[in-house]
Amino acid sequence: MTSTETAYNQALDYLYSFVDYSLKHSSELAKAEFNLDRMFALMEELGDPQMKYPIIHVAGTKGKGSVSALCASALQAAGYKVGLYTSPHLLDFYERIQINGEPISREFMVELVDEIKPAVAKIPKLTTFEITTALGFLAFAKQGCNAAVIEVGLGGRLDATNIVTPRVSVITSLSYDHMAVLGDTLAKIAGEKAGIIKRGVPVVSSSQKEEALEVLERVAKLEDSSFTLVGKDIRTYPNTGARTFSPPNKRTKV
Repeated sequence: MTSTETAYNQALDYLYSFVDYSLKHSSELAKAEFNLDRMFALMEELGDPQMKYPIIHVAGTKGKGSVSALCASALQAAGYKVGLYTSPHLLDFYERIQINGEPISREFMVELVDEIKPAVAKIPKLTTFEITTALGFLAFAKQGCNAAVIEVGLGGRLDATNIVTPRVSVITSLSYDHMAVLGDTLAKIAGEKAGIIKRGVPVVSSSQKEEALEVLERVAKLEDSSFTLVGKDIRTYPNTGARTFSPPNKRTKV
């Protein structure tokens, strides 16, 4: 084993030494202490790197990973240097943090972990996902990204990624998931996902069941955010690539 591989494995051991709720049973998730205070404190210690580039924030039940990848690819094609943060990984942990379609190197991952350790030591009860999210934000700033796409891990309202103020919030198709944490009705789940909607930030949503759509539209209106619904305000025609666009729902201010 090379020195780089050893250092990388030690970095992973460090990350997994914290609580990792992705490995917990749903009954344990329900007891978890989810809040954003730890994450805000950690990012402040690191100089708030998530504020150094514009962000697209993506939540949802189905398709959020694909939508995140598509947004990142489109931004890269438009000439941006794009960070993409997703979870979980497929083969190796560092796949979660990508720049211009390529995962960061193991060497860079080790550097990031070493840099973040002093800040982490100051904040009790941090989780593996919170620290990993901070690593992603830090990586994009250090590499000079001028755009980033951030995928929500779980829910939205109390997810570690929800410390950002994005340029646009995206909500993909909603259905029943993580009910022990997010709620036992589609409306409750939609309410948690809608937690990523920020004041005055435009929202784009996939087609939704009426119960979920009502919640998303209500929250967007309360936050004075324009609401664009795919399938209504934007229509795509199969096999042609053609699309039409209508102005956002007039019930919300642009």
